[in-house]
Amino acid sequence: MERAALFDVDGTLVDTNHLHVTTWWEAFRQTGHQVPMHAIHRTVGLGAEDLVAHLLGDDRDKDLDEELSAAHKTLYGQYFDRLPALRDAGRLLRRLDQGGWTVVLATSAGGAELSALRRAIDADDAIKATASADDVEQGKPAAEPVEHALELAGVPAERAVFVGDTVWDMKAGSRAGVHCIGVLCGGIPRADLEEAGARAVYDDPAQLLAFLADSPLA
Repeated sequence: MERAALFDVDGTLVDTNHLHVTTWWEAFRQTGHQVPMHAIHRTVGLGAEDLVAHLLGDDRDKDLDEELSAAHKTLYGQYFDRLPALRDAGRLLRRLDQGGWTVVLATSAGGAELSALRRAIDADDAIKATASADDVEQGKPAAEPVEHALELAGVPAERAVFVGDTVWDMKAGSRAGVHCIGVLCGGIPRADLEEAGARAVYDDPAQLLAFLADSPLA
């Protein structure tokens, strides 16, 4: 039977979480909001609208949401040509592809940002499909991004594993009924990932690759 390895991208395969924190912080500052960086870090992985709502609340001036998102995109876009893949990210995807796994990305990124992330990973030959923010109505922690990735892979939830770095990833994967693996390279503590549904936790793609034979991806 087919098996699917589903991957978040930001903070899981590419070392971008702190770039997002800094550029969101500056976007908030430019629109008159002083939001602590540690609070922003905990929201990375949410779609832009949900991130802003989580940090500013429902009573915010929602007319500024589009301006905030545009400012973040402009600031973050300055890094597109030098986004750093995490160690062995591409090798991990290729090893899984060679081992018979269908590799699908499930990310809140889309458009030019997603293209930049895929260039950083440099493993397009191993990636069958991508479920991006452009394809779903609800982002993580809703199950929809993972469910769409399952549809693209053509496998049931029980035949899939989802790898991510945030509690939003673990919650989305758990709600979709897949086994979840957490990685610490996005900066979220092990205990938080496990509480949100991670069945195993590794430091980064390199450690997961090194211990692949003993992992849920064996």
